Amino acid sequence: MRVLVLGAGGTGGYFGGRLAQSGADVAFLVRPARAAQLARDGLRIRSALGDADLPVRVVTAQALPGVLRDERFDLVVLSCKAWDLEAAIADVAPAVDAGATVMPILNGLLHYAALDARFGRERVLGGLCFISVAKAADGSIVHMGRPASITFGERDGGRSARVDAFAALCARAGLDHRASDDIATEQWIKFSFLATLAAGTCLMRDGVGAIVACEGGAAFMAALHDECLAVAAAEGHRVPEKARAIARDSLVDPASQVKASMLRDLEAGGPVEAAHIVGDMWHRARAAGLDTPLLQAAWVHLQAYQARRQH
Repeated sequence: MRVLVLGAGGTGGYFGGRLAQSGADVAFLVRPARAAQLARDGLRIRSALGDADLPVRVVTAQALPGVLRDERFDLVVLSCKAWDLEAAIADVAPAVDAGATVMPILNGLLHYAALDARFGRERVLGGLCFISVAKAADGSIVHMGRPASITFGERDGGRSARVDAFAALCARAGLDHRASDDIATEQWIKFSFLATLAAGTCLMRDGVGAIVACEGGAAFMAALHDECLAVAAAEGHRVPEKARAIARDSLVDPASQVKASMLRDLEAGGPVEAAHIVGDMWHRARAAGLDTPLLQAAWVHLQAYQARRQH
């Protein structure tokens, strides 16, 4: 299986790097500046699960059509931020039009409509990941904490040759992975958790433990989680009790230093995936006739932040 990874930032750099480290046939589709950096320094991963310094194959969007005259990719792993989705779709389109399947590992669910519209639903797998990772100023991939898992599957359920082929690559790379027969449920488990984490930590501008330490903080996070779980149920994807309990324990843990990556982006003064995560969850709640005042407060807060960035 030949894999093209869109981006060599946090998630794409980590998972694509681990695949490349195992000897898998992987190329990274990156911008010219990142291509030059990777050609000079290689891909550097710093992680409690093991550091790596790897020579990797890079391709730019300008060069991709020429590459495709000689070879085809089987899978495109899409690992961009939501605000880069339109450009990412344009960049990977030649590879997908030549026969590749797309597997997004973006946060949230809103991107599937755009991918289906451009490539057709049958070309788009379901995917997600759990990892706290970032690209440092020197270009290295810094993995924070220990979880680093990737989940994927056919969106209509069941298994397929392409899912099994990618699962085999992950197994050879030693990646924590799950080839799911019910990717929709897996997606809602993550989406309901992530929307809670992003809304709560961005609204309060602090990590979980600091919020929970406040009077009423644990109840606030629990109520926000309940709002998101209600949306999942209204969409026909009730989060299973075990997954619900695991998420809740994490969201009210007084010792937790976890904050959403959206808050890190906000603290850096950068763009945020507000509409893609919190806004989308709130819009789904409205469509279902649900009252979600905490989600609404977080969504308004994030819109105000974005408006200030534009001035």
